[in-house]
Amino acid sequence: MSGPAATPRALLLELYRLGLSAVHGNAVVRAWFSSRPDPQPFHMIAIGKAASTMASGALEAAPDALQSGLLITRYGHLTEPVYRDPRMLCLESSHPLPDAQSLAAGQALRLFLEQAPRDARFLFLISGGTSSLVECPVPGVSLAELRQLNLWLLGSGLPIGDINCVRSAVSRIKGGRLAAELYGRPTTQLLMSDVPGDVVTDIGSGLLAPAPMRALPKLPARFSALPFQQGVVREAKEVESHIVASNRQLREAVTDAARAAGHPVHGHGVLPLTDAAACGEELARILRTALPGVHVWGGETTVKLPDNPGQGGRNQHLALAAAQRLSGDPGCILLAAASDGSDGASDDAGALVDGGTLVRGRDAGYDAVDCLKRAASADFLEGSGDLLHTGPTGTNVMDLVIAYKS
Repeated sequence: MSGPAATPRALLLELYRLGLSAVHGNAVVRAWFSSRPDPQPFHMIAIGKAASTMASGALEAAPDALQSGLLITRYGHLTEPVYRDPRMLCLESSHPLPDAQSLAAGQALRLFLEQAPRDARFLFLISGGTSSLVECPVPGVSLAELRQLNLWLLGSGLPIGDINCVRSAVSRIKGGRLAAELYGRPTTQLLMSDVPGDVVTDIGSGLLAPAPMRALPKLPARFSALPFQQGVVREAKEVESHIVASNRQLREAVTDAARAAGHPVHGHGVLPLTDAAACGEELARILRTALPGVHVWGGETTVKLPDNPGQGGRNQHLALAAAQRLSGDPGCILLAAASDGSDGASDDAGALVDGGTLVRGRDAGYDAVDCLKRAASADFLEGSGDLLHTGPTGTNVMDLVIAYKS
């Protein structure tokens, strides 16, 4: 890595890259296998945006132990070593909203478990995105209704526990319900956490881990006729769970890399606020009075979307709000990005803003206040030249903010 002489922009991009490599799906799964005795034969189910890289790690670590496999991931996220393995059935479906392929994937998942031998051992590899990529709605809930419900949830600003409570109430597999189809067969799940607190029941809407009972949050009247199910779901004692990648590991990798390169480092832990715009403003306030060096935060914010929102995501929203407060300051630069390379419904990972962002965006004909109001931060940041595009990263452990103060 470049030393202290690297430009701040190049430094933050390199730190982001090094952080992602430390929590890459292939690396974390291979590391888990390396700490275990020789694996017994297993049947593998990999689901999520990092399913392909996690599965490749298992194939590299235990090539002869795999008996059969099912992989479900987002369109465009499959990697060649996995889909060319004749033991693997690979499916793609939609994110962030489920589509017909998501329902087909749900049927394929249940069929895979049904057809597996009664003495089978299962290895589940679960990462973020699972909630929309695979689904089996309860009778009486159509795909159109499921999409409308999830669209509202994504823009509601509700915490992930409440969102998953609603999702599970219309699902035959979420909230631990899929575990009933294991029929007591021994199962290990390796989890890549994309939720605050690394709560196992919230990762992928807890296919194998039921959440504690809680009341449904208040929903719009148009959803009142949906057949929501509630009730206690049995905990599956046969399931062993391990979190193999988290936002904390990502932050630690970034701070270690910055320190190794000779920079003063300030690890701040989780983001201070959940609202993306308010959080961006607060980070800018902290940064303007902070000690020089690299500053690191992680976690996930929310954006309550207006009607007919524009293009963008929570990291772009946060970055643009920060750019307003950093305007004119030549000594501060801030990167806010999703670890999976996809910020909200956009194809960009986030943005890298500095004291000149606001002027560049205005010169391109955009107004920051208006873009934030319309949740159209991508328009402004494209005009200012500050969008960050990576493509699929092979991991998914929430978001990262790295800032540099000269």
